[in-house]
Amino acid sequence: MKHHVTVGIDGSLESRAAAIWGAREASLREVPLRLVHAVEWPMSPAIPRLGRESADRWADEALTEASEAVRRRYPGLEITIRCLSGRPAAALAAEATDAGLLVLGSRGLGSLVGFFVGSVGMSTLAATETPVALVRPLRETGDTEPAGYGEIVVGVDIHEAADKLLSFAFEEAARRKCALRAVHGWKLPPAYEYIPFFDPDNERDIGRSVTQMLDDMLKPWRDEFPSVRADSQAFMGPAGSRLVQASVGADLVIVGRHLRRSPLGAHLGPVAHAVLHHATAPVAVIAHD
Repeated sequence: MKHHVTVGIDGSLESRAAAIWGAREASLREVPLRLVHAVEWPMSPAIPRLGRESADRWADEALTEASEAVRRRYPGLEITIRCLSGRPAAALAAEATDAGLLVLGSRGLGSLVGFFVGSVGMSTLAATETPVALVRPLRETGDTEPAGYGEIVVGVDIHEAADKLLSFAFEEAARRKCALRAVHGWKLPPAYEYIPFFDPDNERDIGRSVTQMLDDMLKPWRDEFPSVRADSQAFMGPAGSRLVQASVGADLVIVGRHLRRSPLGAHLGPVAHAVLHHATAPVAVIAHD
């Protein structure tokens, strides 16, 4: 069965942007689009007090508005809508089980929108192993479709397995027929802090070695996807800030997160955390061991 793309809808500008972006992704993948809203009952105190009938009617209107906006842009796309009862994070995670991608709206530069409450986005990340894309509102371009696809940027840690991350990144770049840039940030070993006169040649040697390790990691994927122009960029310094800079003008930024079950939510390293909260481009989070 073909995997569909699932989008969480809550009636906000963020979820509208997520619906349009998710529809574009579904069109690229040639799979159906599923728009989902979850109504928690009894409702949270953070949500305006509505009767059950009014709440259901509001949810139907939000889903209908989103689906109509998508159909105007992608008239041939297969679209289904679903209104569910239950905690939004759990409902979205369940819906994402057989999806190839889950798309959520994100405010960026702060907390995730989270379907009325800020914790839902993070709770959903923790509850699913499906790739999750977080999309900000299309403030600069309105609802117009971009003419083409920009660069895809992926943050890579050469010291960890990255098969899931690189598979997703290369497949996305191949679909878009766009360039891919793999970014890795490194730092000097702690022992070098105690060397009073550090030879700059050592730093250059380490940089060349790290770059070679990154290229070696990319080689199997470059061979499998010869149509994708994949550049590598290794530098000394924090990767998070460089990925945030690279997100300007990028079509998508891809980061990984470890599969660690925790009652406090998804485990996000400093790189993923920085990118999620500050990147200007959509961000895809890929869960891996």
